[in-house]
Amino acid sequence: MPVFDMDDDEIMPVKKVEIGSDIKICLACSAGGHLTEMLHLKGCYRRHNRFFLTFERGDTKELAKDEKVYFVEDPGRNPIKLALSVFHSMSLIMKEKPDVVISTGAGVGVVACYVAKIVAGSKVVFVESFARVKEPSFSGKLAYLIADRFFVQWPELQKAYGERAQYAGGVV
Repeated sequence: MPVFDMDDDEIMPVKKVEIGSDIKICLACSAGGHLTEMLHLKGCYRRHNRFFLTFERGDTKELAKDEKVYFVEDPGRNPIKLALSVFHSMSLIMKEKPDVVISTGAGVGVVACYVAKIVAGSKVVFVESFARVKEPSFSGKLAYLIADRFFVQWPELQKAYGERAQYAGGVV
């Protein structure tokens, strides 16, 4: 299977992103596997001003030693935690004003995508989980509605989503 080898110009949904430009990127993802996939996309964001938006856990605390990381409530499927995550994300998005949000899911990532799109007019790039081969994830279904660029890591999944989904290989 080909490796997801997008670089700055290919993944960014803005006109001609220049290497080292002052574009600001929000990297929004849950901890664990979603974070691992995000870290494999480093070639897409390493030269840009960036910050992570995630929830607090061992691997994300470790990430915060080397990167700018904001912690928000993990919404899960709890309506109260979702409201807290939305309001906290809104505060951070208004403060940082990202040009682009790149997300690998899940809950925290989707919340950030919607908040940034509505509040800051940010472009949204969503990369569906490697674990999703044939069936879309709940997060992916939600993100697909607003994503400016939507990537899947399996050709079978591209068919499930439709023509706006782009197959670019796997990130891991």
